[in-house]
Amino acid sequence: MSDTTSQLEDFDKKPPTKGHPTGLYSLFFTEMWERFSYYGMRALLTLFLTAQLVTGGFGLDRTESLAVYGIFTALVYLTPILGGWFSDNILGQRKSILIGGITMAIGQFMLAASSSEFFMQGLDERKHFFYLGLGVLILGNGFFKPNISTIVGDLYDNDDPRKDGGFTIFYMGINIGAFLSPFVAGTLGEKVGWPWGFVAAGVGMLIGVLWFHFRRNTLEGLGLPPKAIKEGRTDLNNRDWMDIVLYTVVNVAVVFGIMTFWGSTGDTVHSIVIWLFGGAGALFIAFSIFKGTNGSTEWSRVIVILILAFFNIVFWAGFEQAGGTFNLFAEENTNRFVGSFQIPTTWFQNVNPIAIVTLAPLFSILWIKLAAKKLNPRTPIKFAMAMFIGAIAFYIMTMAANLAKDGTLVSPMWLVVVYVLLTCGELMLSPIGLSMVTKLAPHKIVSIMMGVWMASFALGNYLAATLEHILTKYDWELYPFITMLMVGSGVGLLILSPFLNKSMKGIH
Repeated sequence: MSDTTSQLEDFDKKPPTKGHPTGLYSLFFTEMWERFSYYGMRALLTLFLTAQLVTGGFGLDRTESLAVYGIFTALVYLTPILGGWFSDNILGQRKSILIGGITMAIGQFMLAASSSEFFMQGLDERKHFFYLGLGVLILGNGFFKPNISTIVGDLYDNDDPRKDGGFTIFYMGINIGAFLSPFVAGTLGEKVGWPWGFVAAGVGMLIGVLWFHFRRNTLEGLGLPPKAIKEGRTDLNNRDWMDIVLYTVVNVAVVFGIMTFWGSTGDTVHSIVIWLFGGAGALFIAFSIFKGTNGSTEWSRVIVILILAFFNIVFWAGFEQAGGTFNLFAEENTNRFVGSFQIPTTWFQNVNPIAIVTLAPLFSILWIKLAAKKLNPRTPIKFAMAMFIGAIAFYIMTMAANLAKDGTLVSPMWLVVVYVLLTCGELMLSPIGLSMVTKLAPHKIVSIMMGVWMASFALGNYLAATLEHILTKYDWELYPFITMLMVGSGVGLLILSPFLNKSMKGIH
């Protein structure tokens, strides 16, 4: 057994202390800057797509812009399945994070170039390059997203009471980045020029990559490639860096090839390709799970992850209205004037991260205090509580939408209250879900199962963008529908909780 392997085992066996591992804060700031990059772009996306041509936008209608937003946000969470496989089997988490971060920075700068008439004149050319940039972002995110969460989980033993609190602190880092980005990237994009918003997002991603690299020693050997662990290395070597450059170039080339193919073929071919890749992806996931899961205990825990992933879809189908219909509601139906100052639409995206930063430490302390008294709710109950809080939020949003039907501009406090309530639900569900996957997933397929968890976000995001269009065919209103869906999901979780608790086999 190598010295590195022994060190890792010793690290895993360290008894819990009052504080958190130093590596948590290195990952905290890496994720903060990555989320600064993502949410800066996300705050601008639908606004830029629907902006009139004379203001530099693409002039898309509401349905078309929401469709682009939905496809993008869905694929952002779907590609981690691919990135998780490469990490588990070839690259390790560290190389995957660096590849993903550099690739995403390139994607952001491509968005900046395509949103500027200085670099590109023709609308069709700008659209093509913009969508190419979105594709590069999607693929880069696949390498980044599941792997940084996996390293956070590896900092703790499964039964370490600090683990849920650690993920909540990590989640606070996500939301500090999400808080800063609308102020910086959003304001630059809306008030100075669309390209400057995307440039700011790209610079943020580069800062995150550099921070992760220079703080690598705080990770205590975690996340290295499988070959490095066998060789007893504690850092990446020149060969690893050549791989990082190669994979980054290949990522961009793959997206370019896909876009070229897509643009030169028709709808029939597109449908065949989607079904083929969808089926192949499902088979790949199933094969990976079957190959990496052994014994009744592991299978029981995997089933729990899959069941809770379904309910995760429901929550995010509601929550992710934030970047779509909520964003447009703020733009079109909200009185944004304070005296003579008009609040930029993107600033409403700050309510969620402000609430996260304020409430996350309190939730982190709450779980530890409740655990000490043996009163900490099990994961399924926390999920149910999130659903009920979400239902209350969408009931309030239903009332706001009814008030705005006649063209009345409603108070911004309607959106503020809804965002804060959804944030409380998010804190009951999202960091707890990330922690749950790292606890329950078999060791051989932790990144794959994290990718499956991210895929549930993908479906939730896609439904968030398409539900409004789907429901109009049946004369159903969006917000009342989501209200009832969340109520039903909460009740379902309460009914299933005894089975789920038993199936977790001792994991809280």
